[in-house]
Amino acid sequence: MTLDLAAEPPDLLRTIVDIESVSGNERALADAVEAALRACPHLTVWRDGDAVVARTELGRATRVAIAGHLDTVPVKGNLPSRLDGDRVYGRGSCDMKGGVAVALGLAAALTAPRHDVTWIFYDHEEVAGDLNGLGRVARVNPGILAADFAVLMEPTGAVVEGGCQGTSRFEITTTGRTAHSGRAWLGHNAIHDAAPVLARLAAYRPRESVWVDGLEYREGLNAVDIRGGVALNTIPDRCTIAINFRFAPDRDEADARAHVAEVFAGYDLHYTDFSPAARPGLDRPAARAFIEAVGGTPRAKYGWTDVARFSALGVPAVNYGPGDPALAHTDDEFCPIADLYACRDALTRWLG
Repeated sequence: MTLDLAAEPPDLLRTIVDIESVSGNERALADAVEAALRACPHLTVWRDGDAVVARTELGRATRVAIAGHLDTVPVKGNLPSRLDGDRVYGRGSCDMKGGVAVALGLAAALTAPRHDVTWIFYDHEEVAGDLNGLGRVARVNPGILAADFAVLMEPTGAVVEGGCQGTSRFEITTTGRTAHSGRAWLGHNAIHDAAPVLARLAAYRPRESVWVDGLEYREGLNAVDIRGGVALNTIPDRCTIAINFRFAPDRDEADARAHVAEVFAGYDLHYTDFSPAARPGLDRPAARAFIEAVGGTPRAKYGWTDVARFSALGVPAVNYGPGDPALAHTDDEFCPIADLYACRDALTRWLG
């Protein structure tokens, strides 16, 4: 399918949504994005796997990056797209093909922006972090992501959301001894031993007001899964509690790990995932200029996004894009048409 980057944002969004691109199946959309960008003489285009990067090379004093992921979560009867009043419905319309549509249209239209721009469209954001296309690009060609400031076009309702929380996932496993449940005294119940772990979580009080670079963040420490049991007539000898810690960007990895180790003193923690937080960097000149152009009052990003990958490269970044983040991954997700135009016009003021 061919992408018409000169189309109105709702029409371009519908075309993009209709190219199914569940994580691992981004090839067709990446091909269409690459072909459309290569047709723009003011851009140089580079591709790695299903990540496509297009750059202006105008010799400007500053460079900014604008990024969006091409993949979606699995389809659930919500393709093809449909237009209903002032909304575009369909898988990925909110998360985050609305942002991709805005970025693609601007990449073609802005032939002489005031900043040099790196436009990034990447794969595998909705799955395990080690598969993430932006992370892969950062490993194989970090220089291509160099910038003074970055905008990740995640859905934010066309409001600037600065930085992001960090996230760590770890497990605590209790062990016991199996026995027939009719002779329970011969065994030791590992599920019962999970009670003190859950009690610590229930008693835990997270920080609820953490100010970083002028934005207020919250934290949370929660059990998100528990597994145990052998059979319905057997005393279990093993129980595993999975715990997720969401932390503010004033903590680095060492501090976050030290904090949960203190909370669960006496237990062995097995980490399954760790992603650092990102400071919003709103004190940077490029960030201030962006906020002045976009308008509104910035807020903290609750959750983790790929702004953290830019932050790890020394590039301050914010989240800004069309669509309500609360609708991401829902069966009836949609993108308001007004958000598409609001984001397009704001980025045009900033870049044009």
